[in-house]
Amino acid sequence: MISNFLDLIRILRIISKKQILIDSRVPKNFRFIGYILALFFAPISLIKKSSEDYGKRLIDCLINLGPIYIKFGQTLSTRADLVGVEIAEHLRLLQDKLTPFDSGVARKIIEREFCKHNVMLWLDYGIHNSNWILRSRRGMTISHFNDTPVAAASISQVHKARLATGEYVAVKILRPDIHKKYNRDIKLLYFLARIVSKFSKAKRLKPIKVVDKFHETMKFEIDLRLEAAAASELMHNMRNDSNVIIPKIYWDLTSENILTTEWLEGTSIYDTSLLKQMGLEPKKIALGFALMFFYQAYRDGFFHADLHAGNILVNKQGKIILLDFGIMGRLNEKDRLAVAESLFGFFKRDYKLVAKVHLKAGYIPSNTNLDLFAQSCRAVIEPIVGIPTKNISIGKLLADLFKITEDFGMEIQPELLLLQKTLIMVEGIGRQLDNNVNMWQLAEPWIKKWAVKNLSPEAKLLRLIKHYLTTLEDII
Repeated sequence: MISNFLDLIRILRIISKKQILIDSRVPKNFRFIGYILALFFAPISLIKKSSEDYGKRLIDCLINLGPIYIKFGQTLSTRADLVGVEIAEHLRLLQDKLTPFDSGVARKIIEREFCKHNVMLWLDYGIHNSNWILRSRRGMTISHFNDTPVAAASISQVHKARLATGEYVAVKILRPDIHKKYNRDIKLLYFLARIVSKFSKAKRLKPIKVVDKFHETMKFEIDLRLEAAAASELMHNMRNDSNVIIPKIYWDLTSENILTTEWLEGTSIYDTSLLKQMGLEPKKIALGFALMFFYQAYRDGFFHADLHAGNILVNKQGKIILLDFGIMGRLNEKDRLAVAESLFGFFKRDYKLVAKVHLKAGYIPSNTNLDLFAQSCRAVIEPIVGIPTKNISIGKLLADLFKITEDFGMEIQPELLLLQKTLIMVEGIGRQLDNNVNMWQLAEPWIKKWAVKNLSPEAKLLRLIKHYLTTLEDII
């Protein structure tokens, strides 16, 4: 109890020193709290205003608070509806990079983890401890472990290693005591959420639900078996898509705290000049990337939702390599079809259709005036009519649509917000590859084919028949 209180004091002191709450971007209610906190923890901040940019102060604050708060900040970057567009933009710049922990500690974690599971272990320390042999129950052996991590983030770090068979692998290891730190910090986040929810203006933001969703997402980040399962599921879904490579999982060398995957070489998808030097066409890569995401989100309903530069590589053959499966999104069939049909309604300028789709999907209250909702949709779309397709952002379009839905008194599902955030990232990568094309325009023939198959009257009739047959079976 005392340690929790001390942690809370530490958090409030850092927030006060960085002047996070006493800023014009912050709602008045919270600014009032900020001034009270500053009076106790950083009175100088009331006299001397920081010359640092607010975004930098916010990012520095989260980094000082620790790894869990870095992850929470990244989660909030997808919730412009909660923190505002400007703060969300600042949070998107939050890089998940920290100083690596000692390689000796990494080795001890591996020893402890696999010994715990009754794995036979032999150690042969040579020069600089480079010869380090670990043999699993099934005889799989790590014969070389590189002490220098190739990446270090808030939750884990990655080392390159070699198996006795000659295969190179990536060994991801959770930071020491991360479970203890997480359990402590999540309790504090819930405590703060309960306080925030006492304010009437903050109630509609449902702060406790925000922390609930973060807690649910973090389960995948602090139990690497779940990340391995996500990678395995994505690999299965995309087994017939030859343009995408998902690293193989070495289950025998994977546990709650360690994830071992195939080591894959490639060039960052953002490095267009190097891709061109390799003889690859950025426009072709953009098409492949658009189709990859479209298939994941709309065909399979399970998509990679952390598509930043470090997680996407392109190999010499132009194939896309995906890494890091800690943040994944799911869309059920109802949501997939509703979002797709809404977008098609937008493009056809059939705003009444968009309203009906939202009502049917339960995205707006049943007593909503559909004519008024359709009018709001028209206000969003008509200004962009006539703009070249290449300049239209589907992610931005979805954000505007969700804002309308919110104005009509409905809470947006976190899964749909995650889809919208990921679409923005996907489009950003498309522009980076070739600023003169719209990746969705490139993928239009495939998207139309999917639409005919799933949104046509025949497809709707088949789904209706299937639904009634299932209902009949349940009754019988």
